[in-house]
Amino acid sequence: MCKFKDTDLGIKRIDFKMKYGSMAFFLTDGRIVIVPVSMFPEIKRLSRAQRENYLIMDDQYFSFDAISKIYSIKDILGWDRPASA
Repeated sequence: MCKFKDTDLGIKRIDFKMKYGSMAFFLTDGRIVIVPVSMFPEIKRLSRAQRENYLIMDDQYFSFDAISKIYSIKDILGWDRPASA
């Protein structure tokens, strides 16, 4: 799990039905993080059925049967993005 200020943080499940055009990530600490699917072009191109075939690995990573890319919890939280000037 990801350690952040004494909190173990991981992904429990992903939902695409909570808000149109978004992915909802249910985290192990009880929070729900909603991000636009447009942030992930490969996922945006997936069909509804393909989006339901996801895999969560070690609570930290997720991927889909239809694509080979593996995403991290850091990707959804924006931890790996450079700060804007």
